Parts: sequence; structure tokens; C-alpha cells
Amino acid sequence: MNPIMFRIFGLDIRWYSVLLLIAVVLGLSIFMKEGQKYEFSKDFLFNLAFWVIVFAFIGARIYYVIFNYKYYLHDPISIFKVWEGGLAIHGGLLGGFIALVLYCRKYRTRVSKITDMITIPLLLGQAIGRWGNFFNGEAHGSATTLLALQNRHIPEFIINGMYINGVYFHPTFFYESLWCLLGVLVLLVVKHYKYLKVGQLSSIYLMWYSVGRFFIESLRTDSLMLGGFKVAQLVSIALFIIGLLIFMILSRKEKFEDLYTEAKGSEIHF
Repeated sequence: MNPIMFRIFGLDIRWYSVLLLIAVVLGLSIFMKEGQKYEFSKDFLFNLAFWVIVFAFIGARIYYVIFNYKYYLHDPISIFKVWEGGLAIHGGLLGGFIALVLYCRKYRTRVSKITDMITIPLLLGQAIGRWGNFFNGEAHGSATTLLALQNRHIPEFIINGMYINGVYFHPTFFYESLWCLLGVLVLLVVKHYKYLKVGQLSSIYLMWYSVGRFFIESLRTDSLMLGGFKVAQLVSIALFIIGLLIFMILSRKEKFEDLYTEAKGSEIHF
């Protein structure tokens, strides 16, 4: 696939950058709408989102560079070429979460309510962003056959895009994108459960994404490694356990206690 969407005044506009921008803008609009529903001010929401997004991108890049440090030691300038790819979602989650916690502490706002509001736009953004990997010809899986891909009913243009140097590969970006989209639907349904506790959407997100990423990562050939283990799988196991523990703890609260739909921005504190 051609990673360049078009050229203007000699400047290459890449699919990867455009898709990330679309993911951010769409996710931000959903987050703002959800936040205002619970009486958070526009200024609070926008400024929070700004810093979370900035730190998420920085975290995603630093995380990726750390696990590929040998390459970047020989070409340090490439650290700044983010348009070529190389953003790790787990690093982004860590960076964004740190910014979120610091911001919420400053304004005495409850972290778990904010993370709940972020889950749906975040998963949607992940689903969109994965297509940038497709156009960059990266984040694909192991070698496979044309027949195997056709039997999975994968769209033909994706199959053609996964034909690289005479070999067909699993479109793991596509698998993850579909998994994230399905997760969006699941969270939308769960969000309307009238006894949903503050924090449970966040815990379900952690479990949902971690399960999909663990199995999809087993097909990847470009995984970040730690010793003989795939880092994304180790992190997925840890995040799933954290999500499960949070969900179980919150489920022990009284039926009408700490409901997501009743927690307003003007009433909740860290």
C-alpha cells in the first residue's frame, strides 16, 4: 500500500497521520459530549483532553523507542519521525493516564469517572488508528495463504494490501480494528445498565482490549520483545487482571451506590 495519501506543495500527507487526526477529532467530540451530559465544563474537558492526548502520543513513542533502542541509537533523528509509524498503544495508555491523574488531582475531580467517559472514544480511536498500520504496511501478522484469507471473508482490498514481497500475511491490524469496534458496541450497551458503578466501564475496557490484544499479538511478527516474551502479551495479562479485580471490587458495592449515571462533574472529587 502507498503510505502517502497525497502531496501538496511538495509536502507528503500520509494516511497514518490523517487517520490519527480523524481518530483524535472524533474521539474528542464524543468525550466532550459525554462530559457535558454530566455537567463538566467545556474548558475543563478540552484542556484535560489536550494534555491527555499530548502525553499519550509522547508515551506511545517513548515506549516504542525504548524497546527498539538499538535501532534508534544508530539513527536518533528517526525518533521524531512519528509519521512513519512506531506508536505503542500501551505506552500511550500509560502516558495519557499519568496526565489524566495529575490533571484530575489539580482540579479535585474523580479519575474513575473521567476514565469511564474516555473508554468509548478511546476504543473507537484505536479502531480507526489501526488502519494507519495498513497503509504503512506494518503491524501485520505471520505469513499465510490467499485461500486462508478468503475463507475468513476478509475484503479483497485488504487481502491485496497484505500481499507483500510475494507473500500473503495475516491482517492483524484488521482483526484488532474489528475487535475494538465490537468493544465500542459492548460498552455502549453496558453504559445503559442502570446499576453500572463508576469505574466499571474502565475495568471492562481493560479486560476487553487485553483479551483481544493477547490473542492477536500471537500472530504478530513485529512484536516488541522482552527476553523471549512479547511485551504486549505480558502487559495484556497484567491489565486484564487489574480490570477484573477492579470490576469485582466495585460489584460488591450496594445496588444503588456510586452509580455512573448519577455522578455529576459538580459533585465528584478525587
